[in-house]
Amino acid sequence: MPPRRSRRVRNPFVIAGNALLTVIFLMTLVGGVAFVIGKQRFDLPGPLAADRVVNVPRGGIRDTADLLLREGVIDQPALFIAGALMLKAQNELKYGEYKFTRNASLRDVVETIIEGKVVQHAFTVAEGLTSEQILQRLTENETLTGNIRDVPREGTLLPETYRFTFGATREQMVQRMRQAQQKALQEIWERRNPDLPIKTPEQLITLASIIEKETGKPEERTRVAAVFINRLRQKMRLQSDPTIIYGLVGGKGSLGRPIMRSEIEQPTPYNTYVIDGLPPGPIANPGRASLEAAANPARTKELFFVADGTGGHAFADNYEQHQKNVARLRALEKHAAPSSSMSPASAFAPTGPAPTSPSPARSNRPR
Repeated sequence: MPPRRSRRVRNPFVIAGNALLTVIFLMTLVGGVAFVIGKQRFDLPGPLAADRVVNVPRGGIRDTADLLLREGVIDQPALFIAGALMLKAQNELKYGEYKFTRNASLRDVVETIIEGKVVQHAFTVAEGLTSEQILQRLTENETLTGNIRDVPREGTLLPETYRFTFGATREQMVQRMRQAQQKALQEIWERRNPDLPIKTPEQLITLASIIEKETGKPEERTRVAAVFINRLRQKMRLQSDPTIIYGLVGGKGSLGRPIMRSEIEQPTPYNTYVIDGLPPGPIANPGRASLEAAANPARTKELFFVADGTGGHAFADNYEQHQKNVARLRALEKHAAPSSSMSPASAFAPTGPAPTSPSPARSNRPR
C-alpha cells in the first residue's frame, strides 16, 4: 500500500506557501532572463543611420524618450526609460543640444545626456574688424539668440575664437569679448616697455589697432610698431592710410574704393596725415599679437615702410632709403600692370602707395 500523505503536507497554508514560492521562483527566473536580454539590447547598436544633432528641451524622462524616438535616435523607448532608471539617472538627464553618433546604443545615448556632452559651437572674430562689423556677424549667426543692446566702443572687443552652446545670447558673447579684452590688455600693459611714448592703456589699444590694419604678417608687427613709436618720439605725423579710411567711414570699416587724392588732406579727427600724434581712439579691434607688438616694439631706428610687392613691406631708417624702396615698388608695378590700367592720378590704394611718384604730402608716409 502507498504511504498516506501527511496532514502537514495537505495543510492549505503549506500548499499556498509552495505556490507562492513557485511564483517567486518563476518571476525571478523570468526577471533574470529579461534583465540579461534587456542588458544585451541596451548595449546593441541603435537605429541611427548617420550622426544627428538633437536639441533636448527641459522635460521628464518620458518626454525625452518620445523625442528621441521621433528623431530616430532610439527605437525602444521603454528600454531607454528602464535603462535610465537602472542607472539611477532619471533626474540627471540634462537638457541641451546633443550630437548622437551613427548606431549609438541606448547606453551611449543615456550616458551622453547624463554627462551633458552638449554640442560646442564656435564663433571666430577676425583681427582688425570694427565693433559694428563684429556685431553684424553676431547678428547673422543663427545659433545665437537675442538682441544686442548697443554697439560697444571701438577697441573693447578681443578678436578670438569663442565656443558656446545652444541657447547662448548675442549679448553674452559681447560681454565675453569685453572681459577677454580687459584681461588681455591688463596683462600686456603690465609687461610693456616702460620707455614707450604711450601714457595709457587706451592709447596702447589705439596704436595696436593701426598696426593691425597696416600689416597682416605676424613677423612684421613689431617692426611696424617700431616705425610708429619712432615717429611719435620724433614728433612726426604717423601718416597711416587706415586712419584716413576710418575718418571717412567710421565703424563701417571699408571704404570700398581707393583713397582719393583729395581725401589725404581732408581734415577728420582720425586722419593722421592731418593730426599730430595718435587718433582720438582705436580704428578697429586689435588682436592680442598687435597689442603685444604695440607694448613691446622692435628696437629699430626705422621711420618708413612701403609695400614690397610680395605682400610684405620694405622698411627704411631714412627718407633716401625709403625713396629707393618706393622706386623699386614702382618698377615692379610697372612691369606687372599694363599701361591701360586705371590711372593713379585720381586715386590712391588704401593698402599701399600709389603707382606713381608720391606727392609731397605723401612723401613721408610710413607705408
